[in-house]
Amino acid sequence: MERTGQYQPIENYGVIGDLNTIALVGLNGSIDFMCFPDFDSPTVFAAMLDKSKGGFFRIAPTTDDFKNKQLYLPDTNVLLTRFLSKKGIAELTDFMPMGAMAKGKELVRIVTCVHGEIDIALECCPRFDYARVPHRIERRNNGEVLFCNADKNIVIRFLSSVDVEVRDNDAIANFTLKTGEKATFMMEYVTGKEPGKFDLGKFAEESLYTTIDFWKDWVSKSTYKGRWVEIVNRSALVLKLMTSQQYGSIVAAPTFGLPEEIGGERNWDYRYTWIRDASFTVYTLLKLGYKKEAREFIAWVEKRCNDIGEAGRLRLMYSLSGEKDLFEAELNHLEGYRQSSPVRIGNEAYDQIQLDIYGELLDAVYLFDKHAETISYDFWLDLKHQVNWVCNNWKMKDEGIWEVRGGKKEFLYSRLLCWVALDRAIKIADAHSYPYPAEWKEERNKIFNTIHEDFWNAELQAFVQYKDADTVDAATLLMPLVRFIGPKDPKWLSTLKRIEDELVSDSLVYRYRNNEKLDGLSGAEGTFSMCTFWYVECLCKAGQLNKARLFFEKMLGYANHLGLYAEMLGLQGEHLGNFPQAFTHLGLISAALALDSQLNDQRNKDVMN
Repeated sequence: MERTGQYQPIENYGVIGDLNTIALVGLNGSIDFMCFPDFDSPTVFAAMLDKSKGGFFRIAPTTDDFKNKQLYLPDTNVLLTRFLSKKGIAELTDFMPMGAMAKGKELVRIVTCVHGEIDIALECCPRFDYARVPHRIERRNNGEVLFCNADKNIVIRFLSSVDVEVRDNDAIANFTLKTGEKATFMMEYVTGKEPGKFDLGKFAEESLYTTIDFWKDWVSKSTYKGRWVEIVNRSALVLKLMTSQQYGSIVAAPTFGLPEEIGGERNWDYRYTWIRDASFTVYTLLKLGYKKEAREFIAWVEKRCNDIGEAGRLRLMYSLSGEKDLFEAELNHLEGYRQSSPVRIGNEAYDQIQLDIYGELLDAVYLFDKHAETISYDFWLDLKHQVNWVCNNWKMKDEGIWEVRGGKKEFLYSRLLCWVALDRAIKIADAHSYPYPAEWKEERNKIFNTIHEDFWNAELQAFVQYKDADTVDAATLLMPLVRFIGPKDPKWLSTLKRIEDELVSDSLVYRYRNNEKLDGLSGAEGTFSMCTFWYVECLCKAGQLNKARLFFEKMLGYANHLGLYAEMLGLQGEHLGNFPQAFTHLGLISAALALDSQLNDQRNKDVMN
């Protein structure tokens, strides 16, 4: 079955998951994106990327005369979608089972008539391998069907408590529910053995309660009790959803191909783990009290250091399992979200040189070693080789944090994070009395002086984006956050003012000036939500608390109805780029923590006076 309706706004979706994969559920009751069974598996539903060909799984009333509401059960990743009409009210409960009842890699959908009488239509229309290969369907008894790809090496079992019709290799049902009645559906990934029979209704009900308990128990372990508990907890729950239970790594976003500009070519695959995320992830998890997740992420990073063999070969991104080669390809048979093409899988940037990743790695390890547990000596020796490489190579040109495709440059941010790599390595060594070469301090100081001498533009009164540039970069906002410069240093405050003048629109921040053609791509992009939270944190640390709080709380208003953020925001507040994005939610938590701390200090001073 093909669907030819309109694309929903990206912000109209909620997300559910089971630490193996996620599904995006629209306000209209349609799952329009899901890779299955894992985050980086091919899609089985991708209507977000091609409304006609991509595949979807929709449960909704048969008429359009209803209002939609969507919410999470508090402190969980269990999603409720409500359809409200004069004739009746239906409620759709979506979740992936967690806890004791979880069998592994299942999706459960329960639709209930809360009031009146309502006619419901179900359409389960999977499309295997990014909608590239045909599938067949096997009808079983008791509302059970099997969806199989051409080679039958991927089998999805679909179970239903109502009669299902098979039409054009899709599962279709139309049924009526009265007050108190419900219908239950489940998809599960089947491997090898013949799927056994079990009580669908009992499993769905019991797994719902164990899933609610799992998420509530996880949230209860957070140490955050500040002013923005609800939004911080929601961001933490999103980050947990994007964590691989099997590997401990975290995807940058669980989607691919969602555009940074409608109709544009900036459509990337973010279903991978960036080393860059390590520092921010570990910092955030530790600050919230989640040492287990931080430990698992550091263990994943340690394995990458063991695998690379020689210094300087650390990749900026890996697959969840640690694969190094993420070859980029275009899915030209898909039209893209609202005709934004090409749709890409894989990521060509995996083989770029980005010097900043060494700083982010060492900062993450430093924080973990200081606040969680001591790293092993063998891990330290692996790190030591990388630090020696940084000493000899920090002057190289690279593609920088934004993974530009317009040519290598001497980026300020790359120099800054090389300084961080050496600084944190020295701090780790000093904390454990490990020996290290004297040149580490010499090179650290050279980088410090180079940044102040070669990247300071006296005319602009600002640190600039790259050597000899006359533009600034939002990545520079990390200068005080990584403790390179004081947050109230006059040179920093004038740089902050220049960033405000060039890159800030109200409270929203662009990464850099698009018209510079720095990234080698055509078109434009929205404001970068992560950078907005960095900006808030800089204002906070600079003592501009009223402004910082105002901009932070204004930015909270740009979240979607569930508190989720994509990578970017458009001129009309629309969400752009992959969704939800881990970095944005990491930035939100970090800004909230900084603001809480500063506001508490200010309140204590006021009390003392």
